[in-house]
Amino acid sequence: MTDASGFEEHDHRACVQQAISVAEAACAERAAKFTPVRRRVLEILLEAHEALGAYDVLERLAAEGLGDKPPVAYRALAFLTEQGFAHRIERLNAFVACAHPGAAHDPAFMICRGCGTVAEGQADDVMGKSAKAAGFVIEQKVVEVEGLCPGCQG
Repeated sequence: MTDASGFEEHDHRACVQQAISVAEAACAERAAKFTPVRRRVLEILLEAHEALGAYDVLERLAAEGLGDKPPVAYRALAFLTEQGFAHRIERLNAFVACAHPGAAHDPAFMICRGCGTVAEGQADDVMGKSAKAAGFVIEQKVVEVEGLCPGCQG
């Protein structure tokens, strides 16, 4: 899981279906309610391949008749984040679907300033080693970098 997921060509329909299947199985195993709204919010994030704000998600939900009040989107996004199916991109105050749902990992996000695509890679452990040497316990690590994706460099 050292490569970046998000910039390469892939079968998008299969990627969405696989992530939904993983979420369904994980929720069944954890006895967590994967409601129709939560499922749709995950689908919306998976379809985008870019970070979406809560109000972007809410706009889609409202257009589909699934709710038009902010708590609807915020609760679904909080659930997906807590369950490991989505990540919050601090820099953008937005959310993306997890590229490796169900896998223990330390994500790092590459944000293209050209097209807005967000790719998820694996953070290196330099910070963890430094923290351990200092006797510091890391409780949360957020790695986000901005630049240009391969498609926007030309």
